[in-house]
Amino acid sequence: MAPETSATPLNILLLGSGGREHALAVSLAASPRCAQLYVAPGNGGTGLVGTNVALDENDGDAVTAFAQEHNVGLVVIGPEAPLVAGVADSVRAAGIPCFGPGAAGAQMEGSKKFSKELMERAGIPTAAYASFTNEADALDYVRKQGAPLVVKADGLAAGKGVIVATELEQAEEAVRECFGGTFGAAGSTVVIEEMLVGPECSLLAFTDGKTVRPMATAQDHKRALEGDKGPNTGGMGVYSPVPIVTDEEHAAMVAVMDNAVAELAAEGIDYRGCLYGGFMLTPQGPKVLEFNARFGDPETQVILPRLENDLVEVMLACAEQRLDSVELSWKPDYAVSVVLTSSGYPGSYEKGKVITGIADAEAMDNVTVYHAGTAVNDEGEIVTAGGRVLDVTALAPTFEEARNRAYEACEKIAFEGKTLRRDIGLRALHGRSAWDA
Repeated sequence: MAPETSATPLNILLLGSGGREHALAVSLAASPRCAQLYVAPGNGGTGLVGTNVALDENDGDAVTAFAQEHNVGLVVIGPEAPLVAGVADSVRAAGIPCFGPGAAGAQMEGSKKFSKELMERAGIPTAAYASFTNEADALDYVRKQGAPLVVKADGLAAGKGVIVATELEQAEEAVRECFGGTFGAAGSTVVIEEMLVGPECSLLAFTDGKTVRPMATAQDHKRALEGDKGPNTGGMGVYSPVPIVTDEEHAAMVAVMDNAVAELAAEGIDYRGCLYGGFMLTPQGPKVLEFNARFGDPETQVILPRLENDLVEVMLACAEQRLDSVELSWKPDYAVSVVLTSSGYPGSYEKGKVITGIADAEAMDNVTVYHAGTAVNDEGEIVTAGGRVLDVTALAPTFEEARNRAYEACEKIAFEGKTLRRDIGLRALHGRSAWDA
């Protein structure tokens, strides 16, 4: 086998099946370093830029065996579940470069209690909290504290284990839901926090466990309905960069990301991959709402289209612990992404609805449609296969233009039960004072 050089193309295995993974797949496949891209299990969109493979993404041995059999030179882990399951540890143990933290580092997302305790040790600003392993103590705490409160299932709950309770009865019900099994094992420990006030902002960072390279800021819209009403979802829309963030706030968030990685390293945790900081921009400065151990979804769908670097090169630098040699470069354009969902999401919804108009939307300048919950039926048609179906992303020189272009593209796409929020980015368009209302 010829020795690998910096220009040698390599086979890449990407784990996951959502909109984040389609966005990752598009950027990975565009790299001259990518010879063959495999996506496990993938979706209707990833199959257009790579080869979807039937593989259990949470089975470290199976992932490693596939990577060895197909001469894979880089494994990229998209979702949180395989990270928490230790798939990265298995892959690295076989000597294969991997983008994504091992099980120890993935506790930053896999256990909210672990994450809060690490923040305390690192002096990272976050909401005051307490954690509980039985319902009675948690209810007693809630009644003593009073509302508003935020109740969180400690473990992974697909973005739905966080309940913002503005009334005491809501907080009590949230505690009962967690301990009652609504979120499965994720709710066996419950974290209860003070409710922070202000705009939210996500700051993701590449890291090799030593060096931290922050990405562009982004702001997600979690609530299902316009005006930030309704239940939390996996995300209904997002934009990047966030125009209301001050230079001081940005510097404070970057410092938090540096401190978090330094604390992980000091505690003997080798963290290579993406660290996601979810922040609240409070009157006292940015405070951490949560850390995630992977790229955000849908944040990835607006961050990667603005990244000018070769994504494969950046990920390899993280995997091989030489990120200090990389500087990130960003397009000046704004990116806005609107999520098209199935009727009923985040509750029950029907699947198998035929989708039309994707090609028409992508024929527009600087518009990309990322597939999230899609599949291909027996007739070769793209159909709905999830709650969040598509992420319609537009880039433009101004925030308003990007927003208008994204919504214009959304109108070209049709499927039975198509729903969307029409106020993505509207608040930020009106400036910081829109959060004071």
